[in-house]
Amino acid sequence: MFSQGQYLFAIFFAICFILLIVYTYIKDLKSHKVYYKGSLKVLIVFLLAITSLFLIKHFTHAS
Repeated sequence: MFSQGQYLFAIFFAICFILLIVYTYIKDLKSHKVYYKGSLKVLIVFLLAITSLFLIKHFTHAS
């Protein structure tokens, strides 16, 4: 389906992309701590809200 060159390009691209994302995240880590302080709490509340909606749907769904 894919040639060997396409597989090599995909692997090379994925490795470079992941390394670039990690490098950028490490570089911006100081600013993340300043500007996104408390965002973990927002994420947890969001996930709890979504989970509660699924549980309500599951327990009130008539079979």
